[in-house]
Amino acid sequence: MVEETGMLDRGDGVALAWARLAGRRPTIVFCPGYNSDMAGSKASTLAAFCAARGQAYLRFDYSGHGHSGGTFTDGTIGRWRDDALAVIDRLTAGKILLVGSSMGGWIALLTALARVDRVAAIVGIAASPDFTEDLMWGAMAPVERAALLADGQILVPNPYGGPYPVTRALIEEGRRHLLLSGEIALDCPVRLLHGQADREVPWETGLRIAARLRGGDVRVCLIKDGDHRLSRPEDLSLLAQTLAKLLGQDGA
Repeated sequence: MVEETGMLDRGDGVALAWARLAGRRPTIVFCPGYNSDMAGSKASTLAAFCAARGQAYLRFDYSGHGHSGGTFTDGTIGRWRDDALAVIDRLTAGKILLVGSSMGGWIALLTALARVDRVAAIVGIAASPDFTEDLMWGAMAPVERAALLADGQILVPNPYGGPYPVTRALIEEGRRHLLLSGEIALDCPVRLLHGQADREVPWETGLRIAARLRGGDVRVCLIKDGDHRLSRPEDLSLLAQTLAKLLGQDGA
């Protein structure tokens, strides 16, 4: 089974890159992380998993990421949530199963809240809702906050490569989408995978998400020696097993 690829105009001239597999529903939709794209090991593992099962699959790049158009520094949580909704609404039908990595876990939850009747289940991989407030703004020294407010952006260290920009718009717009201070009104099954050796997003975040979700079918799986990426063979195998169980419960 070969993935179909294309570019989708989100409506303002910015084209979003996507790839999909035809197959049975629910369609598995992968939401990448911050400053990441759809070419990573988790997205590729899901493509192979879905191809082997004959499962429908969709992956994409947010604007300013990967092969999509737009500028990274123009992006915000709401803008990237809308990117996810655009590709889902125009490239899938019926039920979807959202898989979100890091920031993609936040995007998946926001997407599910916007399309609650379509979501069969959610899997979060080191999901990081509210990271712009808790892990970026909350971690900044006073001098960094002052520079961000004055200049509109600052560069922050990146453990996986060169420094990347954080914009004032990302922080301020992100406050409109915070989830961990109240109930997350979702009742679908949710599975949260998180490494306890994660240095970027505290593993306790998974427990906070679980506590805020309204539904009862929520499970948190902690991997004691797992890092933030959860991209080792054993981590990818756990992801595949988690999805297989959810799909079996769904009757697929």
